[in-house]
Amino acid sequence: MRLHALVRETVVAACESASVDQLSEIVADGEGDTIFSIDRVSEETVIDFFETEVASKVPIVLIAEGIEQGKVVLPRTADEAAAVWRIIIDPIDGTRGLMYQKRSAWILTGVAPNRGTETSLRDIEFAVQTEIPLLKQHLSDTISAYRGGAVRCERFDRLTGRSVPIELRPSRAPSIDQGFAMISRFFPGARDVLAEIDEEIVRSVLGKPREGKAQCFEDQYISTGGQLYELIAGHDRFVADLRPLMRSVLAERGFDLSICCHPYDLCTELIAREIGVEITGVDGKQLDAPLNVDADVSWVGYANPHIRRQMEPALRSALSSRGLIPNE
Repeated sequence: MRLHALVRETVVAACESASVDQLSEIVADGEGDTIFSIDRVSEETVIDFFETEVASKVPIVLIAEGIEQGKVVLPRTADEAAAVWRIIIDPIDGTRGLMYQKRSAWILTGVAPNRGTETSLRDIEFAVQTEIPLLKQHLSDTISAYRGGAVRCERFDRLTGRSVPIELRPSRAPSIDQGFAMISRFFPGARDVLAEIDEEIVRSVLGKPREGKAQCFEDQYISTGGQLYELIAGHDRFVADLRPLMRSVLAERGFDLSICCHPYDLCTELIAREIGVEITGVDGKQLDAPLNVDADVSWVGYANPHIRRQMEPALRSALSSRGLIPNE
């Protein structure tokens, strides 16, 4: 929690003192996601914290984009096999929205016992995510959970420096009708296909649009942590990120697969599940992925079992009919 508060303060201060052009300057553009100047601010804070506050007590493996080879053993003299924990972190999830001061970003951390390279999302025992607010926003939420335990939610007031408990609850609505439901299509390449799938499944469950009426709505929040928060807080009822499934579609068009969701983007999905959101892979099973910075991950979030019963058959039908998942 202290680390998240420190990163939040550091990043907000950087946003206050630098221009949009300075924060959005590209400082690295290798195999992974593009690294902007604002990302470097948080990465340095994270590594310094873990070296001095955590690794001095117990050896760990820290996994994060921006670190050489995607991970570092701390203390640096320790052997990876001797590490007690594997900690995966995304210091700023939602960089693009934050650096242009359009929307909050999130600090995401998941902690799992060290099982070597076999360690996966399913092994995470504690997760915490903290909102990095816009400069014009004085409130910031932090939510955390241990596996099998209650979800803790707090709201921090930047003006008073105080935090108070809050209650967050996923939607209990039985349908996406008149609610927010969407398929992520953030970047060019296959947005038309993703939109077709979206249209097909919505029409399947809600029928034809009625004149002058909006059946449901969408909100393309370019932050996986933000999407999870919207499900947790009852703002969204259905979210599906299917970008990795677009590889074959893009290959047919002569394109490479663009940016996808990675395990560090989903390292707090434990919180959503503990509060009652149903998070799955496209196969309908519990979501899983190795704790690394490379794996491309598709995922689906349903606010409650009613929404899942409504949406999952239509989604799987739309995907299997296009050859994106095996026919059932």
